[in-house]
Amino acid sequence: MIEIRRSPVTAYIGLGANLGDARGAVQTALDALGKLPGSRVAAASPLYRSAPIDASGPDYVNAAAALETRLSAPDLLAALHAIEDVAGRQRPYRNAPRTLDLDLLLYGDARIQSARLTVPHPRLRERAFALRPLADIAPGLVAPQDLARVAGQPIERLSR
Repeated sequence: MIEIRRSPVTAYIGLGANLGDARGAVQTALDALGKLPGSRVAAASPLYRSAPIDASGPDYVNAAAALETRLSAPDLLAALHAIEDVAGRQRPYRNAPRTLDLDLLLYGDARIQSARLTVPHPRLRERAFALRPLADIAPGLVAPQDLARVAGQPIERLSR
């Protein structure tokens, strides 16, 4: 059963894809986020291209979205997985190329540690493909030293 909170929380979602029409998949996912119950997309970053990290395959198209939602964090995670499933996401092995990847980066100021969900995302501060788009929509959440730490990871802003 979906839990709808009384007051909305701002959640930040990382979006990425590197198989098929990656740009189209990210845009379709952004549209789907805005259709989740009790939710609206408050902001979306430009699209970026980045090389896979700790994996092989084509370059990724990445973005970030600020989602005002009344869904609980576990229900939001389940909804993200459902959107991935519709996009044909397969999980044959860790860091496999993917048609769509949606990560719950932040959920308000919550700290969550469970078997299914860790928030803030455990590798958020290690990945330029997550930090750069997040900095575009929520600059106060990304410290300059975090961006400096990932400066060696190639990332290119794409036009929308």
